[in-house]
Amino acid sequence: MRDQEPAVGAAERRLSTKETAELLGVKPETVYAYVSRGQLSSRRDPSGRGSSFDAKEVEALARRNRREGGSGADFGGELSVRTRITLIDTDRYYFRGVDATELAARHTYEEIAEWLWTGRLRPGVTFTAPEASVAVARRAVDALPEHTGPTDRLRVAAIAAAAADPLRFDLSEDAVLGTARVLIPTLVAALPPVRSAHRDQGPLAHRLWGRLTGRPADDASLRVLDTALGLLVDHDLAASTLAVRVAASARAHAYAAVSAGLGVLEGPLHGAAGGLAHRLILEVLDRGAAGPVIADELREGRRIPGLGHRLYPGEDPRARALFGLLEDIPRAAPALAAARDIVATTARHAPLHANVDLALAVLTASSGMPSSASETIFAVARTAGWIAHALEEYGERPLRMRPSGRYVGPRPPRPLPE
Repeated sequence: MRDQEPAVGAAERRLSTKETAELLGVKPETVYAYVSRGQLSSRRDPSGRGSSFDAKEVEALARRNRREGGSGADFGGELSVRTRITLIDTDRYYFRGVDATELAARHTYEEIAEWLWTGRLRPGVTFTAPEASVAVARRAVDALPEHTGPTDRLRVAAIAAAAADPLRFDLSEDAVLGTARVLIPTLVAALPPVRSAHRDQGPLAHRLWGRLTGRPADDASLRVLDTALGLLVDHDLAASTLAVRVAASARAHAYAAVSAGLGVLEGPLHGAAGGLAHRLILEVLDRGAAGPVIADELREGRRIPGLGHRLYPGEDPRARALFGLLEDIPRAAPALAAARDIVATTARHAPLHANVDLALAVLTASSGMPSSASETIFAVARTAGWIAHALEEYGERPLRMRPSGRYVGPRPPRPLPE
């Protein structure tokens, strides 16, 4: 470490190491790490007891850390976190700079996951899990009540797999990647199969199919499912992804970070939204037209599921890609027509476009899957994205995802309550 002398005659306010650490919200040793990286300059205290720091320079670094660490200005701005993973721009989105819909059209879910994690493609890669990991996860999931939802099953499977992995606290990149390649197939294998002749080999989409429906799989349907997994692998800082990054910021291991994401995913405004769209599709098919169904939804003051997305002024590109593939599946035609009827009917009142939840609903409703199937697809797909964000966060300053509370309660001191 080399202390730098300030310019002669410079008028400046100096801070001690302790004051600097408090202002930056870090430990004193981290202050000297900033100096060694050239982010702060220091000057040896004349007393010989430590160093002092330029207050303006420290304050500028504190502002930069708050901005990069995600705190909104004056508590009113939106959270902002640097990431190299996903960019959403108008009606398109990109994984590490590459159009995500084009990636999903040409590559499998596993290949896209590798691209997201490493920036490299591994053609033909498939994820497999050791039998011991699968056995532990299956026993835990099998012990759950029959009515347990898919996200609860996946969360329990993740916790069980973590408990069986004594090396889970190794947060090095290679170790986390190894965990990811085992955890995702373990989650799928832990789900109870719907049909006895389910596949446990081949691409992940093939193995997942038999855990979503009892109908035999055809190539066109498997292609839609695999494409859906690839399209859903990440979507910037969605609520569940933010939870994952908060966990990773506290240096939770990868299994725990994924569990945090699964906990948020279960909300009706996130991963469970596809189930609502699934039920809407079935009701339109049952009643023969979208008009009376939409009228009932509006009368009850409910938001129409499967329509609109705050990040896309036009049609969700994920929905557009899936609808194009679903057109090649004859049995999907009625559900596809119902979805288009929903969009056209609602457009008379509000200019809302289809989102990915409506496209997933067409897939699940036309494939004999339960309404919860889209939640399963979403969770399995997004696990790869969560791992990518956890890896990125492990490379950042620990506990940076720690905003300050804005206290608005009564001012202390107050008397003890009677």
